[in-house]
Amino acid sequence: MIGAMTLAIALAVVAAYVVGSIDFAVVVARMHGVDIHEVGSGNPGASNVLRSVGKVPAALVLLGDTMKGVVAGAMGMIAAGSTDPTVEWAFLAGLVAVVGHCYPVFHRFKGGKGVATGLGVLFFTVPLVGAIVFVGWVVLVRLTKTASVSSLIAVLSSIPLAIWQGVTGMSLVWLLATIVLVLWRHRGNIQRMIQGREQKVTT
Repeated sequence: MIGAMTLAIALAVVAAYVVGSIDFAVVVARMHGVDIHEVGSGNPGASNVLRSVGKVPAALVLLGDTMKGVVAGAMGMIAAGSTDPTVEWAFLAGLVAVVGHCYPVFHRFKGGKGVATGLGVLFFTVPLVGAIVFVGWVVLVRLTKTASVSSLIAVLSSIPLAIWQGVTGMSLVWLLATIVLVLWRHRGNIQRMIQGREQKVTT
């Protein structure tokens, strides 16, 4: 018989995927009469919204996508009956929210890269790491003018920072899985970087 906590965690994971599937880039761009899949890089993310629609819409997308990770992490923690945000189920629900962002059920499984949602998971589980990664990302975008380069460096830095903050065991495994997924979603960007064709952003 399925225990109450097991059922609660399962429901939280499903809910995390649904929340992750809400693509704010698609929603915000449509509010401005733009199909984000048809402009710029075609990626439904804050960077493409910034290039194609503007700074305020991009900020709204960044906020919305980040909050998905925060909400998912909270659902995982609450479902586990814990008050510890670093509990493994918070990281699992966060991972699933990133999966939902990358492969959203509401948008034919064509989603973004998962950076902002992953950042939201960090903000909830290890806030100091989230803050450091976010500030680092902003600084790197300013310096490189390339969102993907900044995102990859920031994402990779989150692992040693999380270990420094005491994240271990399955929590670290789920975080590593999240990082691997984000890196996989950037494979096209990595190829364009090697070829010197990666798009710049205006900040």
